[in-house]
Amino acid sequence: MIAAGTVVVSDLDQTLIYSSATLRLLEADQDAPRLVCVEVYQGAPLSFVTETAAGHLTDLAEAGVFVPATTRTIEQFRRVHLPGPAPKFALCANGGRLLRDGIEDLDFTAAVTERLSGAGAPFAEMLDELHRASAGERGASFVEKVRDASGLFCYVVVNRAAMPASWVNDLMAFAEERGWGVSVQGRKVYCVPAALTKATAAREVSDMLGATRLLAAGDSLLDAELLEVADVAVRPRHGELADASWSRPHLRVTTSAGVRAGEEITAWMVAEALGH
Repeated sequence: MIAAGTVVVSDLDQTLIYSSATLRLLEADQDAPRLVCVEVYQGAPLSFVTETAAGHLTDLAEAGVFVPATTRTIEQFRRVHLPGPAPKFALCANGGRLLRDGIEDLDFTAAVTERLSGAGAPFAEMLDELHRASAGERGASFVEKVRDASGLFCYVVVNRAAMPASWVNDLMAFAEERGWGVSVQGRKVYCVPAALTKATAAREVSDMLGATRLLAAGDSLLDAELLEVADVAVRPRHGELADASWSRPHLRVTTSAGVRAGEEITAWMVAEALGH
């Protein structure tokens, strides 16, 4: 069984699960790992883990408390079917929503709404700015969609190859002056209130469970505070944190990138949580 008082909190996309575009398989095709599809979108397979990682995730799910923590909205998260029993708790919308046995915890939602009230610029102002920055000559050539994530934060889907760094830098400057942050993850550029963090939500879930030890995993700047507050943490050798050479004494970094890193991360989780 899982060590008493331990909770395992992990990001999903490009930490545990990977699209075909982010697999980063470098070996010959005949040597590639067997993949398990964990998400279907519009009738097509979208996200994968290796078969070995699937076994590790099953072990964690069966043993005790594993809490996914994702920037995905509840609707987007519900497309993901991780191996093993469904998690009892899941954090969505960057910690803005809590699912208990698949049902939104409305008391948690109300508490988040109260915490965000007056903490930084209102959501509507940031969404308007994102629309403005995405229109016209500067944004129209590479911004594909502007999205509202549950009225908590907003993001754009972009063509990364065509997106100038200056556009992101300008958006970061605008956001930081208003108590928001910007994170670039794959083809998405997120604008998120600084007060909305996975770390805060993870602490609350840990308190609910009476946990005394937190294990955490993540790859992006939105995961940095979560990894910071964890007792021990791991990140893959790719993503925003890797690009920033982000490191801490209690942090492990995988030797692999892509879906192989996900396999390393799940193996680490099992070893740390179950003592294997």
